[in-house]
Amino acid sequence: MELRLKFITPYLIITFLFISLYSNAQVLRKRNTMLMGGRFDITIVAKDSLTAEQSIDEVIAEISRIEYLISDWKPTTQISQVNQNAGIRPVKVDKEVFELTQRALHFSQITNGGFDISFAAMDRIWKFDGSMTEMPSAEAIKKSVEKVGYKNIILDSVNSTIFLKLKGMKIGFGALGEGYATNKCMKMMLAKGIKSGIVNATGDMSTWGKQPNGKPWNIGVTNPFHPEKLLGVIPLTQGAVTTSGSYEKFVVFDGKRYSHIINPTTGYPVTGLCSVTVLGPNAETANGLSTSIMILGKTAGLLLLHKYPDYSCIIITDDGKVVKSKNFKIKKFKAKL
Repeated sequence: MELRLKFITPYLIITFLFISLYSNAQVLRKRNTMLMGGRFDITIVAKDSLTAEQSIDEVIAEISRIEYLISDWKPTTQISQVNQNAGIRPVKVDKEVFELTQRALHFSQITNGGFDISFAAMDRIWKFDGSMTEMPSAEAIKKSVEKVGYKNIILDSVNSTIFLKLKGMKIGFGALGEGYATNKCMKMMLAKGIKSGIVNATGDMSTWGKQPNGKPWNIGVTNPFHPEKLLGVIPLTQGAVTTSGSYEKFVVFDGKRYSHIINPTTGYPVTGLCSVTVLGPNAETANGLSTSIMILGKTAGLLLLHKYPDYSCIIITDDGKVVKSKNFKIKKFKAKL
């Protein structure tokens, strides 16, 4: 007996194919929940249903723990305390939070602010809910990013403190934090002996092991021009896949498309690329790369990716071109726009 399960996310479609009477008697269980401001789909393959369900409980507890450390909209988290004390004093944070901030700041530095964790202070003057009838003025756009600037983030590794120099500054991790959470949960499950599963944060995911029938997980990448169709399928046994895309939320003025992804150095929406999917061993790094490539553009983005040889990517341009990085080695992936 063969059973197909299909789960649709905004950027990726995951298809699990398994045989219920598999010789190892592996059990697949799945649950979804809302955490960190988005949807998490958690899939665990274990020896029995009880182990699988308990493992899902542990994953949810771990994501919740991380959320209550790094959320920038829950007022009691350590990151919220950092933001509330911007321009006032440094705030001591846990080593885990400090090191995540260090890594995020590194992306800010190597992209010259194209990726900037202080984007959280940006004024939300661009609306993608259909309410915008004209572009914001150049003055309003310039003012919207005046509190953004990674160079005003001061880290003290001796005291494990974070200080934002300007009043009104804020930092936030966005999908980078979700990628961190999925990677952390994957490592936790492997340490506990759970040899197969997926933790998917609205399309940014960590995968490990195989389906109960012994085959790789099949990760389908959505066609940005026809979201109901697949661009192609990527077989994975262990690794991360993250996608940054501009095709779901955008506005059009004078025939030009402006996406919901804003360049934090200019305040203007990015143009040129429709989606970027990055594959690699770590979802946090993969997300940092996919976001950075979207903002930097194809040429500068591929130069950045070249510094990370363990990561590869698929880029879809606004005019429908499919660009793969030179180290993209999945031969079975046939892009169909």
